[in-house]
Amino acid sequence: MMEETSLLLLLLVSSLLCCTTNQARLTVSPSSSQFFEDESFSLSCEEDDSSGGWLLRRNTTKRQMSQCGVKWGRSAGSSCDISVTAPWDSGVYWCESREGATSNSINITVTGGPVILQSPVLPVMEGDDVTLHCKNKTSNLPADFYKDGSLIRTEPAGHMTIHHVSKSDEGLYKCHSSSHGESPPSWITVTAPPPTSGAPPLVFRLAYRLVVFSPYFISTLLMMSLYRHRTTAGNDISMATPLPNQAAEGLAEEYDDIMEVTTEHHF
Repeated sequence: MMEETSLLLLLLVSSLLCCTTNQARLTVSPSSSQFFEDESFSLSCEEDDSSGGWLLRRNTTKRQMSQCGVKWGRSAGSSCDISVTAPWDSGVYWCESREGATSNSINITVTGGPVILQSPVLPVMEGDDVTLHCKNKTSNLPADFYKDGSLIRTEPAGHMTIHHVSKSDEGLYKCHSSSHGESPPSWITVTAPPPTSGAPPLVFRLAYRLVVFSPYFISTLLMMSLYRHRTTAGNDISMATPLPNQAAEGLAEEYDDIMEVTTEHHF
């Protein structure tokens, strides 16, 4: 029983390790959620260990679930380059593995207008400083900055810094230049800082899978224990039960003893 238990434990740990997958993180270069038409940008799927086996996909108004290298972009491993952008490149981008795992998603807007709002494309951490730029193709523009449709303030230099962002700073931002026009809106996401416990991600993934697989592991052990108990009990019963010939001989001997006692008593 000890050997079987050790084997099951080894198989459990092996399955946990083999099923642990690295999560990819999608990044954009240059880091911005808005681009002018005819500009270029690249996307990359980054992993903890390597960058192989991930595909770039996107949803746009023209095409759903399309893959980089198929009618858009130029694929280079787990990266994708878009050399000449157009408004129809606006959409949601993400990384996807061949097994179906997905990364974070990124919203990118490509505009043919004269103004963009340069803002973080990835979520920002609480407590960080965030700077927004209202710009045309050559420089920053004096502009009004808005959040969720309400004016925040006017910045003559064309850039606005939000110090020590919090969850309340999350929302839809845009800028407006009186001389050039208005930018498309972009959503800024604010996230809590990661825990400071220092536990590596692998530990969390192993713990999660241990919780998931433990009921199956325990039930397997119980079934094997029950099976072994029944087998042992069956062997004990078979050993304790006399064979038919032995039973017959025993009955015959008991009958002779009884007849002998009875005869002596009558004599």
